[in-house]
Amino acid sequence: MKKEFLHVVLLLCTLSLYAQKHQPDSLMAPLPDLLMMQNGQSVTSLAVWERERKPEILKLFEDNVYGEMPKDIDNLSYEITNDKSDAMNGKAHLKEVTITVSKGVNFVDINLILFTPTNVKRAPVFLLINNRGKENTDPTREAKSGFWPAEMLIDSGYAVAAFHVGDAAPDNAGTYQNGVLRLYPEIQGKANGMKAIGSWAWAASRVLDYFKMDPDVDFARVNLVGHSRGGKAALWAGAQDERFAMIFSNCSGNTGAAPARRAVGESVKDINTRFPHWFCDNYKRFNDDVTALPVDQQMLIALIAPRPVYTTSATEDIWADPVGSYLSIVEAQSVYAFYQKKSALTPGPPTPNTPITYSILGYHNREGIHNLTPYDWSCFIRFASYHFGVKKK
Repeated sequence: MKKEFLHVVLLLCTLSLYAQKHQPDSLMAPLPDLLMMQNGQSVTSLAVWERERKPEILKLFEDNVYGEMPKDIDNLSYEITNDKSDAMNGKAHLKEVTITVSKGVNFVDINLILFTPTNVKRAPVFLLINNRGKENTDPTREAKSGFWPAEMLIDSGYAVAAFHVGDAAPDNAGTYQNGVLRLYPEIQGKANGMKAIGSWAWAASRVLDYFKMDPDVDFARVNLVGHSRGGKAALWAGAQDERFAMIFSNCSGNTGAAPARRAVGESVKDINTRFPHWFCDNYKRFNDDVTALPVDQQMLIALIAPRPVYTTSATEDIWADPVGSYLSIVEAQSVYAFYQKKSALTPGPPTPNTPITYSILGYHNREGIHNLTPYDWSCFIRFASYHFGVKKK
């Protein structure tokens, strides 16, 4: 009897795994209409989109999902704490920079690691929101990680940079306030006040402020990259700050690239229960009725238009909903069309390891698990180079 029971359990587990890997595209409640304003009027032109619908959607995301991002600061200062002109055997210039932001008596330090190629003048840069251990972005290069393959990017003519999420907001429900939010005690406890995800996006913009001052970086060509929860923050940063040239969101799942309304993998309730410090308190109101949410993720991607956006998935990462992540960028095409930006997206997701890179909206579904890998970075490089290339000295 025990043997038969174990056999049944094994069979059920196998069927459950199969079902997860073969979810139909239709497992989603209807998305809110991207081009229908709250007053019922349709958006029929670029002017109406930019003047009315875009600000409306941005405010809805602020109030219901990510929280309002404060803009006021008293002072920004930058200190180069390590300067090595012959890093990577002479191929790169390393700078470690402390970016200090103050408001009143409070301040926060964001520690930036930046490599620029020595053979490129004012190089475009890939900035990573690092949500994993700091050893993944080791400035000494004694430890190298495929999560941040700095040498690959330098060899391709790009600068590569990173900051750690812990500097902006520790990824912990009990301590996330010990960062950027020290500057804004008045928003703590507000139902629409930003938390960790918003703080990470805010910090990315402060790094962008520094890039404007650095003569080795092309400020007009800054690409923001995030993986998983960092990918959620990257999309929000791109929607908030139009100075980012393009956004790369890797395996970001629900409330990242994937719609909240998809009944696949992680749910809004899962997120708000396990990570109550990520999104504003108002988001918890939709735990049991996500259809009441006035926005969804195709609308977030549309806010980034006309700038390029690239999203990714992994075949074994069903929790992050590969199909949903693709459907969002497909739905966002209607806004890119207002800007005369045509994509090369197909109606359905491409087969694994078949990246769509020569397009204003890009995507790939890599074979493997939830991770950020050299394969992903190679596709990012191809996508970025398609849009603006690299200038050699």
